[in-house]
Amino acid sequence: MHWLFLLLAFAAMVSGFLTTSMAVLSACIVAALVLFLLWVLGMYQTHVAGSGRDTTAMIDPAELRRLRELAQERRAEEAKDPPP
Repeated sequence: MHWLFLLLAFAAMVSGFLTTSMAVLSACIVAALVLFLLWVLGMYQTHVAGSGRDTTAMIDPAELRRLRELAQERRAEEAKDPPP
């Protein structure tokens, strides 16, 4: 959808350059600028929406606590029995 804004901005710019009226030229340039900004915001929104993390892969607090306890136990065993 955001690519449509770029196409419309280009059309507004072309129609502004082809007109002989200063009022129409000003309106077309302003419209082209607004449509270009909408296109940039749409691109940014698409980029941000696509870079989100998968929330199903997140670890819940209970699982995180269990993993920390396992790591502490492993460190304690390594401290007791150092490798040769």
